[in-house]
Amino acid sequence: MALRNIVKDGDEILTKVCRPVEKFDAKLAALLDDMAETMHKADGVGLAAPQVGLLRRVVVVDIGEGVIEFVNPEITEQSGEQECVEGCLSFPGEYGITKRPYRVVVRAQDRNGKFFELESEGFRADACCHEIDHLNGITFKSRTVRMLTQEELENLK
Repeated sequence: MALRNIVKDGDEILTKVCRPVEKFDAKLAALLDDMAETMHKADGVGLAAPQVGLLRRVVVVDIGEGVIEFVNPEITEQSGEQECVEGCLSFPGEYGITKRPYRVVVRAQDRNGKFFELESEGFRADACCHEIDHLNGITFKSRTVRMLTQEELENLK
């Protein structure tokens, strides 16, 4: 495994739509492993392939329950609404309030190409939506109701 550089705000790759993964091979497995390691090292809860410079539909999420790998994910169901405080590894130190579905069902493939569905609620649903947005060139800042001030951030800690 290897740490990857995280792409920061201003890099146009963050605004591009990613291509589907077609090859389920050792290269994909290495990417997933590297992304999980990079996410953990950066204290993140999710990371999408464009954030490490690759236009592929690959996401990892870990809200403290173990790494979930999504290849070619799509949200097939959503319901409810929640307000979330979101940040992003590509926008260090910036946080905002977003509105996301409370519940989502994600259909994706695993590292071997096998399809699965995962239902998520609350924080994990938020993380899944945030990372899948990255695959479509959408960053959390375009979904924010408003950005948080430095004073508000200090009160969250």
